[in-house]
Amino acid sequence: MRYSLLVMSQEAEDANISDEMMEWGRAAFDAYGKSLDAAGVLVSADILQPVSASTTVTVRDSALRVQDGPFADTKERLNGTFVIEVPDLDAAIAWAEQCPAAQYGAVEIRPSAILFREGQWRSLV
Repeated sequence: MRYSLLVMSQEAEDANISDEMMEWGRAAFDAYGKSLDAAGVLVSADILQPVSASTTVTVRDSALRVQDGPFADTKERLNGTFVIEVPDLDAAIAWAEQCPAAQYGAVEIRPSAILFREGQWRSLV
């Protein structure tokens, strides 16, 4: 089963993160990514740029709307994703528990429903 681990937390500048804590975070995420990869469950991982670099696109009544920044105004932001392939939700929970962000933010686990690969959509449910 394929799951996305959505890393939700405040951004570093919003949370007044010290250089020491940033260094801990870099090392912790490096070790986490390497452990997912070594276990053979990592499909992909992305750490996202700050939300200030985001653009939100919507179409309403056939009109394109482009908004700088995120659609929702919240303290916690989607800051990264890890896509993993594991047997079941219990395994996904075990990996999410090890994610460094679980200690200061949240890790949302969401199962994949549809996968696009080799030019075709494929249902996973």
